Amino acid sequence: WLTHRSNDPSKIVVNWTTKEPGNSVVRYGKTDQYGQDVRIEENTTLHHVEIPIPERGRTCHYSVSTGEQSSPDATFKAYPTDVLRVAVVADWQRKPDLSAVMKDDVHLLLTAGDNISSIHQLCGAGNKDCIKPYAELIDRYPALFRSTPFMPVLGNHDKEIRSRGPKPPAEPVYDIDATAFRKFFELPGDEWKWRFDVPEFGVRFIALDLNHISDMGTTWQACHPFDKGSEQFQWYEKLMSGPSPGFVVTLYNERNASIRSKEGGAWHGMLSGGTIAITGFGHFAERAEVDGFTYYNTSLSGKGDRYPDPHSKFLKSEDSYILLTFTKNPPKMTVEIKRLDGKALDRKAFGPGASK
Repeated sequence: WLTHRSNDPSKIVVNWTTKEPGNSVVRYGKTDQYGQDVRIEENTTLHHVEIPIPERGRTCHYSVSTGEQSSPDATFKAYPTDVLRVAVVADWQRKPDLSAVMKDDVHLLLTAGDNISSIHQLCGAGNKDCIKPYAELIDRYPALFRSTPFMPVLGNHDKEIRSRGPKPPAEPVYDIDATAFRKFFELPGDEWKWRFDVPEFGVRFIALDLNHISDMGTTWQACHPFDKGSEQFQWYEKLMSGPSPGFVVTLYNERNASIRSKEGGAWHGMLSGGTIAITGFGHFAERAEVDGFTYYNTSLSGKGDRYPDPHSKFLKSEDSYILLTFTKNPPKMTVEIKRLDGKALDRKAFGPGASK
């Protein structure tokens, strides 16, 4: 599977697992003859190797090897020069068919949280660093993850190390540090929060750790603190008050109406300094408009519990994902809520910094 460990789209990380420990080698190039390689001589069963992307706008070939074992040739698309396509999914527990996302031929796959059902179901209670649920996710979609850089965002299920139960238990239900998630995925910054820019299209993606915020301070606490004095708040505030690209997309896994009211509305003020916010909280597809700012909800399991925004403009109980399409001339971001059969349910276009 492919990820980014730094805020630099000219580099990509190739990741794989092996049953036996060994070294990590990636051969890569413009053709299946490769010509270049990166080697890490360290015995491990979880391999992360960063390579440069040879050239914009073309297909790159690569193969991985550990010891005497090598993978077949695989390819990924370097970031484009004309049109950038990014998909956002959430609530991945059922692992549905994602053929429509593959047909969209996206350059980057993001999430809005809840990438797995839990840690404890496959790993046992209290096991913080077990990566089995994430490996199972990757194995469900081999073609997708071998060809598309993947940058997930945390939800509460991604950290669930014990069954939640009807009331807060004696021991923490969630590993707030997201040990297994950060071990398995190579992501920028702290990994539980990150930013990733694609400067050619003037876009910044920001991941926040916001989920089940009403449980803060209990053994049900699932995310990092988000009050004004917290590291997370101040990090996001600094990002949003500094020089900004044309488009800012913020992703998290909390109900939009809940987070925007926190800290006296300060979160809404910061979020609305960007272009859109996307969450995966609840099982429905939604677009809401608040003070001229657009909030989205999406879910691959879209026919369950709904928590409608008081400001909904579009609301459907449909399995869905979001497709973001960026163009340069003129600069524009088109946001589509799509069903899993590929049909667009809702579409809105945004110019740099504001909706149109």
